[in-house]
Amino acid sequence: MNNVFVLGGTGFLGYFTVKELIKRGYEVSTISRHEMPTENLLPSEVKHRVGNIHEMSDEDIRGMLEGVDGFIYAAGVDERTLPEAPAMKFFYEANVLPTQRIARLATQAGVKKFVILGSYFAHFAEAWTDIPLKENAYPRSRLLQEEVAYMEGIGKMDVMSIRLPYIFGVMPGRMPLWTRFIERVRDQASVPVLGGGTAMVTAQQVAEAAVGAMEHGEHGGKYAICGLNMKHSEFYEMVADALGQKDTTVKVVPLEQMQPAMEIMDRQKAKAGKEQGVHMSMMAEILHRDAYLSPADTMSILKYKEDDVRASIKETLHRCIQSLDKQSYN
Repeated sequence: MNNVFVLGGTGFLGYFTVKELIKRGYEVSTISRHEMPTENLLPSEVKHRVGNIHEMSDEDIRGMLEGVDGFIYAAGVDERTLPEAPAMKFFYEANVLPTQRIARLATQAGVKKFVILGSYFAHFAEAWTDIPLKENAYPRSRLLQEEVAYMEGIGKMDVMSIRLPYIFGVMPGRMPLWTRFIERVRDQASVPVLGGGTAMVTAQQVAEAAVGAMEHGEHGGKYAICGLNMKHSEFYEMVADALGQKDTTVKVVPLEQMQPAMEIMDRQKAKAGKEQGVHMSMMAEILHRDAYLSPADTMSILKYKEDDVRASIKETLHRCIQSLDKQSYN
């Protein structure tokens, strides 16, 4: 297997994955909707073209994938998107249908390995059977995305999914996605948070796991990766430290205190004709729990390495603060 196509190769995760593939000696091609966010973003040997793959004909896509051995699907929308209601229709059309089409065309083109960069919401939708997380649009779409791709690949192409937690890292030309946490903490004397925690990884670990799934994964494999587990309170303390706010207090509050406000937010969104991919009331329940994963479960299979997640968090927060300060100055 020598030739790999990365869908979303100029995006955050695609960028790191392309670099990892090149480092391992693969020939890499990619397509993006827009020009690169900064000059010389990708190594010169990467075959890059600008275009919207979802607007291309089946014939053109099959032609583009001719001679491709592996495909990494680093595209789609996540739970932060706030669409018109019903959210399930939006996420189905954004995450499920395009994946099914591309997986089908990939098998027809002779692709042998297909890796989806998904979400750990799919993992916990299956693991936490005591709450109706599966009924929320975003986790349900991620589960369906995996299922349709697996079905398309049966007997022809191995399909694997990397279920991703919180991801940290920086790349040229793009602002990290963590600015909302900076905005929540900045100039606050006290920041209330729920008592749970989350798994975390670096973008480099995602890249290594994606390539590892292509090299070592099995058809139907669902790999929830992790580099570090951390309480939300510790993360917010890191945000306050990055801002230089030594007197800011991060206060853990009970679910019962936070839940009513989250339910009000859901009702306000519904009144406006919107629906969150994960309802805010459900998000409160999630943030109250430890969404932890074991690195040992996947690291030995996918061969991704340990990394300094805390250092990556600090670097990411620093970049967010720089970007926000620059916007404010301008």
